[in-house]
Amino acid sequence: MQLHIIETGNLKLDGGAMFGVVPKTIWNDVYPADENNLCNWAMRCLLVVDGDRKILIDNGIGDKQDEKFLKHYYLNGDDSLEKSLKKAGYTTDDITDMVLTHLHFDHCGGSIVKVGEDQYKPAFKNATYWISKGQWEWATKPNRREKASFLKENIFPIEESGQLKIVEKEGELFPNIDVKFYNGHTEGQMIPFIKYNGKTIVFMADLLPSAAHVPLPYIMAYDTKPLITLKDKEGFFEEAIKNEYILFLEHDLYNECCTIHQTEKGPRVKETFNLFEI
Repeated sequence: MQLHIIETGNLKLDGGAMFGVVPKTIWNDVYPADENNLCNWAMRCLLVVDGDRKILIDNGIGDKQDEKFLKHYYLNGDDSLEKSLKKAGYTTDDITDMVLTHLHFDHCGGSIVKVGEDQYKPAFKNATYWISKGQWEWATKPNRREKASFLKENIFPIEESGQLKIVEKEGELFPNIDVKFYNGHTEGQMIPFIKYNGKTIVFMADLLPSAAHVPLPYIMAYDTKPLITLKDKEGFFEEAIKNEYILFLEHDLYNECCTIHQTEKGPRVKETFNLFEI
């Protein structure tokens, strides 16, 4: 198995929204905001090459949204999905499986490309798109609170292409990759657990946006069910500490991975490091 980090660029989001009820005087010391209270976040994806499979987990925001939409997110950085795939030695056509943790625009926007006025097609023409049943049903009939994050042009063309595969059960998705569902951030968020060189790497998506979010009360205001997130985190952290999981951080601009341990104050970061230091 080979792992390739696929950086797709960065976006800025309101720090208060990202840290919820935690006061800025506390979180700003560990994840600083700019003069507009915006924090810069990565959109870091992961390519898993295992035998004939090229499995991409999430794909960033894409480039088909108009300027009116994108201006709210201050996209920055030199990386893109295509450039990072090329650096790894691949193109979008090589991807056999596109695993989407959930369908918020910053995780799945690269799934679909615009080919004409109101015309769209899959960016990965040879890939099966894997999405949990819970998330698909949640995203295709969005609630008012999340509706702005579920863009129809990112979602329905997947189904129309015939490349959609709904994941109904937790467990093995591919050899060496299991998935579990978590429902605090959004219904049916699908988290991959990757067996690699005798270790387990967990692609954290928005279950843990950054190492700064490790303390249990640090829960995003974006989460639809924050008390479920709290329960999700507690249960996952117990498992992660016991099994010494490596947590791969999709949104942390400063840290690619971390491990955690139990302290008298609760779960805390043990170490931060780059993926290829494993």
